Amino acid sequence: MKSFNVLIVDDSAAMRSLLVSTLESLGSLRIVEAPNGFEALRMLPREQIDLVLTDINMPDINGLELLSFIRKNPLYKDTPVIVISTEGSSKDIEKGMALGANEYLVKPFKPTQLIEIVKRFL
Repeated sequence: MKSFNVLIVDDSAAMRSLLVSTLESLGSLRIVEAPNGFEALRMLPREQIDLVLTDINMPDINGLELLSFIRKNPLYKDTPVIVISTEGSSKDIEKGMALGANEYLVKPFKPTQLIEIVKRFL
């Protein structure tokens, strides 16, 4: 089975840790972590990323700005992006989807929800 590279972007170390431990149950994933959108942008050219999980509320470059950059860049425009955020209003979700998110998961979520979504994209 092919190994996939997943980029987790969240300013909360605890949330990144939760996401990593949830995804480890899928096996054969290589997980790269970034504490903010700026670091994520630095990592994208260095890694072959197959899937991005990003929070919205972060310092420097937020998740929506990161999503917008990914969609506008020909190298990454087809990379699936899943937004994981506490911003759960229908307006927030619509905005994320309009910017090109493939999926929008509202915190708190069940680990099984995340696993199902990730499986669909890898």
